[in-house]
Amino acid sequence: MAQKMGTPLAGIRVLDFSHVLAGPFCTRLLADLGADVVRVESSKHPDSPWKSDFEDSIGRPASYLNTNRSKRSITIDLKNDVGHHVAVRMAAVADIVTENFSAGVMGRLKLDYETLRAQNPRLIYVSMSGFGHNGPRRDWTSMNMNLQGYSGLMMITGSEGDPPTAISNSWNDYIGGLHACFGILEALSQRATTGTGANLDLSQFECSVAAIGPLLLSSTVNRSEPRRLGNRSAEVAPQGVYRCAGADEWCAISVQNNDQWNALVGAVGDPEWAKVARLATLSGRIQHHDEIDIHIEDWTIQIPNTDVERRLKAAGVPAERMRRIQNLVGVPDGAQAFERMEEPLIGSVLTTSLPFSFSSSSSSPPHPAPSLGQDTRDVLHDWLDLSDSEIDKLENQAALV
Repeated sequence: MAQKMGTPLAGIRVLDFSHVLAGPFCTRLLADLGADVVRVESSKHPDSPWKSDFEDSIGRPASYLNTNRSKRSITIDLKNDVGHHVAVRMAAVADIVTENFSAGVMGRLKLDYETLRAQNPRLIYVSMSGFGHNGPRRDWTSMNMNLQGYSGLMMITGSEGDPPTAISNSWNDYIGGLHACFGILEALSQRATTGTGANLDLSQFECSVAAIGPLLLSSTVNRSEPRRLGNRSAEVAPQGVYRCAGADEWCAISVQNNDQWNALVGAVGDPEWAKVARLATLSGRIQHHDEIDIHIEDWTIQIPNTDVERRLKAAGVPAERMRRIQNLVGVPDGAQAFERMEEPLIGSVLTTSLPFSFSSSSSSPPHPAPSLGQDTRDVLHDWLDLSDSEIDKLENQAALV
């Protein structure tokens, strides 16, 4: 699995010290693109991603299986002098080193950028701490919830009157991982020209702020806080989710212009309530949104959401029924979102795939997430050309635990 030929990052080596989610998601994207990603782990400090309802027979939760697929795992005791030397040697032949510990951790381990680039000036070193390695917040402990709150994100999600509302599913970790992957690809491109590596100091807090940049700009210009719109929009109306026939069934509707408004009115049967002059313009519909919502839901509540979706789409109105996670699996429009992967302890499982394809190359098919240290010998053979006897010696010195 070291070489994934035909993929964009074939031949690129990633030494991955990251843990939990933000870093591992970044390196999973690199693995999907064909890089040889080696997770540096230790039985003394195993990774502990969030638990889930599903775990395999050796305790790996679903989040671990998905985020760490297509990687290899090596166990190294970084506090053991011999183990530390192994890690430094691996960094010397790596293209990329990633870590998402708090600022200062890698420095204390003597595995920081300044130390490692002395032996590998082509190294691309990526740190992904919560608040970056510089500035007054560098020593703050960060979690997804705290980052969303401190960035202001939780005060622009939800509706007016709601308490501060987080985006679920560890949004900040994923947006941080995406930004880091983007930075790495740019650094690789620059290295192809300059021949030298780079030190990427990413702040997950700043990634969160960057995602709400337009709202920050408008608030500065308007000198006012942005309104919390919930499911509505400041530019179009009506827009929202509407209850349909059945238990907890809904349909999302977003009317973008006057033509779509007229099409919606026609689809619901040209009712008298929709013919009043105050609803003929966008500004009027925004002003009387509550009234419109009541009338729309009086119609949708009588109809299954599949029929609401079908009727409105046929009329040219953007509408999609609300689906639950289990509704996405095994349906034709989910074919590009999932791939099958054979987990040795489970059997065939679904995993998410890259949401794009290449015309001139291919992405790497997913491989099962590694168990702790399962690839230690293979990695040391591949990366450092060590013999079995040399690896045995490292094991006897308690370096590979």
